[in-house]
Amino acid sequence: MLELKKGIDILAGVGGISTLDEAEALFEVRCGQEDVAKLSKIANEEALLKIANAISMTDPDAVFVNTGSDADVQRVREMSLEKGEERALAMKDHTIHFDLAQEQARIIDRTFYIVNEGEGVSVLAQRILRDEAYDYVRTHMTGIAKGKTLLVGFFSRGPIGAPAAIPALEITTSTYVMHSANILYRHVYEQFDEEVQRLGLFLTNVHSEGPNRPEDLPKARVFMDRSWLTTFSTFCTYAGNTLLLKKGNHRFAVDLATYYRREQELSEHMFITGVTGRGGRKTFCAGAAPSGCGKTTTAMVGTDFVGDDLAQLWIAEDGTLRAINPEKGIFGIVRDVNRKSDPYLMKVLREEGAEVIWTNVLIDANKVPHWVGNGEEHPKKGINFQGEWWEGKTDENGKPIPLSNPNARCTVDCRFIGNYNETAAEDPRGVEIKVITYSGRDSDTMPPVLVAKDPDHGVVIGASVLSAATATEVGAKGVRRQPWANEPFIPGPLADYMDAQFVFFNSDKLKSKPIMAGLNYFLTHGARGGEGDKLLGEKRDVKVWLGWLELRAHGDVDAIETSIGFIPKYEDLKELFAGIGKEYPKALYDQQFVFYVDNILARINLQEAAYRKEKNIPPRLFEVYAEQRKGLEALKARYGPIVSAEQLIEAAEGETLQKAS
Repeated sequence: MLELKKGIDILAGVGGISTLDEAEALFEVRCGQEDVAKLSKIANEEALLKIANAISMTDPDAVFVNTGSDADVQRVREMSLEKGEERALAMKDHTIHFDLAQEQARIIDRTFYIVNEGEGVSVLAQRILRDEAYDYVRTHMTGIAKGKTLLVGFFSRGPIGAPAAIPALEITTSTYVMHSANILYRHVYEQFDEEVQRLGLFLTNVHSEGPNRPEDLPKARVFMDRSWLTTFSTFCTYAGNTLLLKKGNHRFAVDLATYYRREQELSEHMFITGVTGRGGRKTFCAGAAPSGCGKTTTAMVGTDFVGDDLAQLWIAEDGTLRAINPEKGIFGIVRDVNRKSDPYLMKVLREEGAEVIWTNVLIDANKVPHWVGNGEEHPKKGINFQGEWWEGKTDENGKPIPLSNPNARCTVDCRFIGNYNETAAEDPRGVEIKVITYSGRDSDTMPPVLVAKDPDHGVVIGASVLSAATATEVGAKGVRRQPWANEPFIPGPLADYMDAQFVFFNSDKLKSKPIMAGLNYFLTHGARGGEGDKLLGEKRDVKVWLGWLELRAHGDVDAIETSIGFIPKYEDLKELFAGIGKEYPKALYDQQFVFYVDNILARINLQEAAYRKEKNIPPRLFEVYAEQRKGLEALKARYGPIVSAEQLIEAAEGETLQKAS
């Protein structure tokens, strides 16, 4: 069991400020009069001590308190240009930020949970004992802000007043980080004390990039102090490592949901989007996918976009499942974003009107950004994440350097996106979730869409996500288990998280249960009797898969029952594809929904073997795997290792007749 406020508070220990009088005296000496006045309006003593200790520890030359006022937000923009963390581009309010060439993604090999003796963490995570972390922070963060300005911001992870929203402090020397936070999160300075009192807690994030040199990267660290809800980040600039409001605080939200809000809340790595169905009804979906596996694209195909990355879910008093997006903007991968597949986002990126921070794309001589897969003519030279670039440039190993990094991003406020439903997104009551999906980067096993038979089978779909590594993580290779697509962000043992999932979705409090489904966009021709790595579908097909799930959630379509879940019937999909102006040949359906039984069995065996190595995994997981294995083996005995959709229908009809008799 995670215990809050256990062990030494590292920030307080290194900072050395223990009383409010000491904090206020430090503010008078280290802050200008305007910033002292801003801090004087915050009454929460714990927050003031956190800020004071961050100042004391990092020793900046100046402090800037960002209240979220128009003047403060504009000052942050100006500071980032003056400092050189961003540069202005040709289009109004567009800027470019380049991370170090060696730090283009999350530094998973240098990311650790700070734990106390005897405290368990996920087997897929790294841990560091509190005393060791204390020594590291004291050694490397003491004085790290000398010569810099320390920026302090007050933000809410979610609409202010929402049951699952959490207030947080972002304390950083990076103007780019604070600028990004201004775009991505809601300011809560005016309501900070009230929100902390309502929730009973807040999150704290302390970061400094230091000298920002490649030679410092080996000592870069991201620490998450689970007991004190505080993150530390040193010697890095990539937002996934430094904008700790995002994935750093998501980890804390997962902990709080797992250990302190069991059967009340979940914190998930999910998009939220609405689909307009029959009669104009709005059906909201939440879907999990590992970073770089299509979450943003999926979210954008909805008619009522709410969020592309994170979701806080809870059971409302009326028994419905509700969700909010902790963010109000997107930090989205731009690779393969183009007008055909992402029209709403392309309009934002290519037409004046929105404020956009670009990262790690190519900038041409006219100060225009370019990226791989944008469907446009590319320049032959420019400046990118490796410095000066020209077509055909190679790295030290002779490998061609792409014009933009595979993990290049854009940061933009969702209000500028054409299908954004701001009213729904800002409603503290959240939106009702009727559909939950889980997906990974799976080239050869699961069909494009599969609905779980019941909540237990749905939890197991989430537990069984497996995905090829993507460019969002430094050093990640091959195919990895990605449970719930939340694996990098689950601090505690997976058994605890899994148990919380089973309890939540089976709760009697949840009167209106969502359907739970697996999605897979990445099946290839080579895995289905053809040749090559070309995908069997394309991005816009996602609209059909969500459309079918919307119909299924309302009981408007039948499905083919299999041992691992329900799959669509051809005629229903054909009609939906016609709705997006695309033919859907029966031959393609047959390729996508044929069962390669040995592949599925191998996947089950892989997951079961891995989970059996862990302590206290809920027995229900293995029971579901056993049920699925039994059904698959029966299919194989009857039809062989490759089972067509027609044979699946035949088997399902036979099972129905057998039950009836």
